[in-house]
Amino acid sequence: MAATREELAAIYRRPLLDLVLDAAGVHRAHHAAHTVQRSTLLSIKTGGCPEDCSYCSQSAHHGSELEREELVSLDRVLDEARAAKASGADRFCMGAAWREVRDGEELERVAAMVTAVSDLGLETCATLGMLTPAQARRLHEAGLDYYNHNLDTSPEFYGEIVSTRTYADRLETIAAVRDAGMKVCCGGILGMGERTDDRIGLIHELARLDPPPESVPINALVPIEGTPLQDAPPLPWDEVVRTVATARIAMPTAWIRLAAGRRSLTEEGQALCFLAGANSIFLGDRLLTTANRERSEDETLLAKLGLAEPAPADKATDRAADRPADRLEV
Repeated sequence: MAATREELAAIYRRPLLDLVLDAAGVHRAHHAAHTVQRSTLLSIKTGGCPEDCSYCSQSAHHGSELEREELVSLDRVLDEARAAKASGADRFCMGAAWREVRDGEELERVAAMVTAVSDLGLETCATLGMLTPAQARRLHEAGLDYYNHNLDTSPEFYGEIVSTRTYADRLETIAAVRDAGMKVCCGGILGMGERTDDRIGLIHELARLDPPPESVPINALVPIEGTPLQDAPPLPWDEVVRTVATARIAMPTAWIRLAAGRRSLTEEGQALCFLAGANSIFLGDRLLTTANRERSEDETLLAKLGLAEPAPADKATDRAADRPADRLEV
């Protein structure tokens, strides 16, 4: 049985070190304690998105002055994927600034990218906006392992951040992904002006999906000039740790991914996140359009903490395990 929102609130508000200790126990019961998956994220189509997400520099509604680019070539994707694999990544993610995928050439070009990257032996993930059930099936046939479609925040706060797509729209795409046979990558963004209750509400919405996501990216807002959230204050580091820890307890078998905004965390803050159950990071100097930590910094920190890459696995047998994601029992 999934925890209620009130039960998750009690967990989230525990003394921080007690919360981290409990989350570490859950993590070690379901995952190798000293491994962190390395992922890489490539923007395959940048800018000009018709959505009005307040945090996003790629929205056509905002004045971020980001240069719009068309869908990249298959050769470019393959070059980037080979470089990612050579540098230690075993998961390759592709993101396009679309409201939704268009059938025909657009969808088929992305499907070809997915197949080519999958053939390199990399786990594949894509985030392309909303999907129909038929589009989700096509991407699954092409070899896509995960589809990312974030809820962003709680249902109550969502309307303050996005007006061009509803919460129900997001849930429909997640259902289409699940029905097509792909794994769900779904998380949110912290530090957009939400309350603590909204962070708890986001975790609750994720955990009560049936089944919960196999992958949960946790992003901290990177304020970008020209967006409505350009002046958002920094999020306290302990709120990121609390979110990671509560998500780990609520979704024991999921990959908890430290995603955008990791540059705002010190080494000590990241270490607490890893102890609390985060077990995936993104390598590379950029995440779509925002800066990421230097690869050398990441490798130095992971070595300092004794965190190795997961053992090589046969992609066909599924790197993230096929068992259903467990729910928190209360």
